[in-house]
Amino acid sequence: MKTHTKISAKKSWAKSLALPAAEFPLTQLSVKTGKIPEGLRGSLYRNGPGRLERGGVAAGHWFDGDGAILAVHFTDVGARAVYRYVQTAGYLAEEKADKFLYSNYGMTAPGPVWLRWTKTVKNAANTSVLALPDRLLALWEGGPPHRLDLQTLETQGTDDLGSLDSKFVYSAHCKRDPITGNIFNFGITNGATTKLNLYKSDFTGKVVQQSTVALDGIYALHDFVFAEKYLIFFIPPVQVNFLPLLTGISSYSESFKWKPELGTQILVFDSETLSLVSRGKTDSWFQWHFANGFVKEDGSVAVDFVRFADFQTNQRLKEVAAGETRTDAEGTLWRVCLNPQTGQVTAAEELLDQPCEFPTVPPSEIGQDSRYIYLAMYRPNVDIVPERFGAIARFDTQSRNLTIADLGENRYPAEPIYVPDIFSDKGWIVTVIYDGNSDSSEVWIFDSDGLSREPVCKLELPGVIPLGFHGTWKSAV
Repeated sequence: MKTHTKISAKKSWAKSLALPAAEFPLTQLSVKTGKIPEGLRGSLYRNGPGRLERGGVAAGHWFDGDGAILAVHFTDVGARAVYRYVQTAGYLAEEKADKFLYSNYGMTAPGPVWLRWTKTVKNAANTSVLALPDRLLALWEGGPPHRLDLQTLETQGTDDLGSLDSKFVYSAHCKRDPITGNIFNFGITNGATTKLNLYKSDFTGKVVQQSTVALDGIYALHDFVFAEKYLIFFIPPVQVNFLPLLTGISSYSESFKWKPELGTQILVFDSETLSLVSRGKTDSWFQWHFANGFVKEDGSVAVDFVRFADFQTNQRLKEVAAGETRTDAEGTLWRVCLNPQTGQVTAAEELLDQPCEFPTVPPSEIGQDSRYIYLAMYRPNVDIVPERFGAIARFDTQSRNLTIADLGENRYPAEPIYVPDIFSDKGWIVTVIYDGNSDSSEVWIFDSDGLSREPVCKLELPGVIPLGFHGTWKSAV
């Protein structure tokens, strides 16, 4: 009798997420091609979900995976890397039980529905990182950060940033003012009244100033933008249907509803005082990530970000966890100009009409007019629905030129990170690549002015680093 083998529709990127990632100790890296630039000295840190399965049960959403940190330390004797899970209380408990115990962004807690509301949400510590002088913080959306050793990534518990109580929320997308060294962030507190809490820290991470403003519902708010004098929030019309969430019937992801009739709210804050300057409203859209913002000569503010038509992107990212995407929901790069005194949009323009995400600018240009935006994109001429990003690019906001680094078939980059050269004005783009051809991961280093050329260096990593979210760079000097 002839048997037929079912052919999987999954693409190579899915292999990076199929198994729980394996930690590895501090290991000297082999140079595969090229040479580490002399002026590349410091540490790359990356965060992302390392585990999307427990006891044979799959996580409900890509955002639910346990956070795992990669550190790559570049010194005069080469590069060494270490990869470790953040040892959160939830991770340790679920490791011991070998099953999911908590609710999460895309999951309800196991057990009877009538008891789910009593279960806590697990702090996954999986979204981004903040490198401080004496420690690394693993950041998540809905709770306090976790403190890690900068070299070994040993978890040292949660961090109160000097003065905050144990229940505070410190979001994943903090912004560092390159001129003052101050660090800005926010957190959402849900309750009878939803509160948007703003935090300003000094360069050590210690919170030195706070403020709070009330919101008229629970929203999907992931990121904000620092534009020198201002902190700007675009609040998309995605609200939580609170009752199913509260009773444990639905997860956060399932409870969010797209309500385009509400429009996108704009909140502008003074970055010096953290006081509210204006509230405005404009067309409906959704965004996860901002590239940058800056004050123009006429006093208006320009904000560059990846704009989505609606919230279908959430469904697409849920499908990533299962290793097979079917939803067509991608964003493109936009610039919105607004009057900060009124919160009203004065102009909106699509800068780049190709699907992209993970926009970044050089850290020294955050809050200022930065000419270049670095992005993750798709390879030319691929069906983007089942695929993930297979290229990185540099977009020139002045000339509108796009320079693409096509990484080749079945290779998938992490968010591109700009790294300044310590000896010159040059810059490097560093990213972590998952190679589905060999089921391995590597660190690739590009000349920031030559993304269309071959990487100047490729480094082999000891194990697979699953597709993840955000990272940062900490210079050695």
